[in-house]
Amino acid sequence: MMKTIVICSSVAFYRKAVDLQEELQKQGYTVLVPDGATKMKKTGNFAVSSSKTWFENPEDYHKKAKLMRDHFDKVAKGDAVLILNDEKHGVANYIGGNVLMEMSLAFYLNKPIYILNDIPEDSPFVEEIIGMGSVPLHGKLDVLPKT
Repeated sequence: MMKTIVICSSVAFYRKAVDLQEELQKQGYTVLVPDGATKMKKTGNFAVSSSKTWFENPEDYHKKAKLMRDHFDKVAKGDAVLILNDEKHGVANYIGGNVLMEMSLAFYLNKPIYILNDIPEDSPFVEEIIGMGSVPLHGKLDVLPKT
């Protein structure tokens, strides 16, 4: 059984990420989410603007770098990644740059890549997303392999 699933997601989807974490934990998985999602869950504040302080204060970009490195460490420790890709800014099945980097790391480390919804057909990176062997779940967690 896959023991540890790492959820990769845009900050805009962190509320759903912690919900998925709880759902998958009930199914017996260990589930890691971005540190920012854990912090937002603790505070109850899921506002993207309160998380991305570097837009207002460029001196905070070191925080972004730390969050990225810390989540890369989780990807390296996990057995698989689950990409949470809901609609964002009118873009269906959104996968942004940071999540694409996390997917790339998982690919390099030979970890399975599952995409919660469908592959974003309009993405400029569709070739890379498909080429990494990403498996779309079409919104159905029950199709995650148990072994």
